[in-house]
Amino acid sequence: MSFEVLEQLEAKIQTAVDTITLLQMEVEELKEQKQALESEANELRSGREALEQKMQNMQQEQTAWQERIRGLLGKMDNVE
Repeated sequence: MSFEVLEQLEAKIQTAVDTITLLQMEVEELKEQKQALESEANELRSGREALEQKMQNMQQEQTAWQERIRGLLGKMDNVE
């Protein structure tokens, strides 16, 4: 092989190594982004569950108040 062919081969190898290095860096960055998104998704899921629980508690409280009001209105009807 001639020296020129070896230089071309070396340049191609170096380009391949550089590309692989850049792709590895990109993969690491994407892994970090994925981790951050998973964390955010878990936080949102927890927040949603807390809100659903709060809504359920408020609905139960509303039902209890409605029953109390109905009972008081029933007593008022009995007085008249």
